[in-house]
Amino acid sequence: MVCCKPPLRMSVPTPEELKNLQESFRGKNQACFILGASGETGKELLAEVLRQQLFSKVTLIGRRKLDLEGPHYSNVRQEIVDFEKLDEFAAAFQGHDVGFCCLGTTKAKAGTGEAESRVQAAGFDRCSIFRPAVLLCDRQESRPAEWVAQKVLGAIAYIHPTFFSIPTVTVARAMVNNVVMPGPGNQKVEILENARLHALGNIK
Repeated sequence: MVCCKPPLRMSVPTPEELKNLQESFRGKNQACFILGASGETGKELLAEVLRQQLFSKVTLIGRRKLDLEGPHYSNVRQEIVDFEKLDEFAAAFQGHDVGFCCLGTTKAKAGTGEAESRVQAAGFDRCSIFRPAVLLCDRQESRPAEWVAQKVLGAIAYIHPTFFSIPTVTVARAMVNNVVMPGPGNQKVEILENARLHALGNIK
């Protein structure tokens, strides 16, 4: 999920249109936070955010500090929060123009699941909810059954790319590309399904 403060929904932009949108967005000197940067999609999202250099400040909000080294992390800071006591960490969410939420869907992964509700209630003018299908990723801790499933789904995806799976890197790129695009008219909340994520995340 992404919440942000940006303008009528447009179809998928051409590469040149996207480049112009990115340049215009960079000039706004905006800040973003990322919830769940340690997960598979979150890692890809952080990499894409840094690659596109759209934000002057990036804040990672999570339950533990990540090991980030190198000059490309110079504008990245980290806020450690307890997801069971989010009311005590309200300040960590303030001062940002865009919020990305990549928390897991289960209670075990996402804590109480309250974090996503807090993002939606943070007063953003626009909320984009992403609904990817089965995520394809190179999980370091994959179990044998998961590994087999990934291979089978990967083969199907090769034939039917947008059918019922999507690579995490494509989801991440779609999330970032969507931020620079005009909002969906008078709608405050927009929902992007798997096919649109493929379209946004595969602009060449």
